Amino acid sequence: MEVQGKVKLIGETQTFGSNGFRKRELVVTTEEQYPQHIMIEFVQDKTDLLNNYNVGQDVKVNINLRGREWTNPQGEVKYFNSIQGWRIEGVQSGAPAGMPETPPAAAFEPATDLKEEDHDDLPF
Repeated sequence: MEVQGKVKLIGETQTFGSNGFRKRELVVTTEEQYPQHIMIEFVQDKTDLLNNYNVGQDVKVNINLRGREWTNPQGEVKYFNSIQGWRIEGVQSGAPAGMPETPPAAAFEPATDLKEEDHDDLPF
């Protein structure tokens, strides 16, 4: 799965516990009729992937949905979801992912330096 949008926030790397578990959060704002602010976690060695990106940059993030079950001390079962990123890449703004950038409109203007005596031999 993937999420595409503009980087709203890049958090600092957080380290937890004695085992050195690392986590870093990224918030991407989707560009649709009702924009969504999606928080994506990068963990362990994937936290370094965010070093090359900045707020305001258009990105595409490959994600995995994670879910887990937890039983609290009172015996109640609760469920939690998280979104984990595993790859991120920049995309050019204004162009859908994988599409080449459109040339400027001036590239499509008709030529104005044609001579009347120049004619072509096209049948139409």
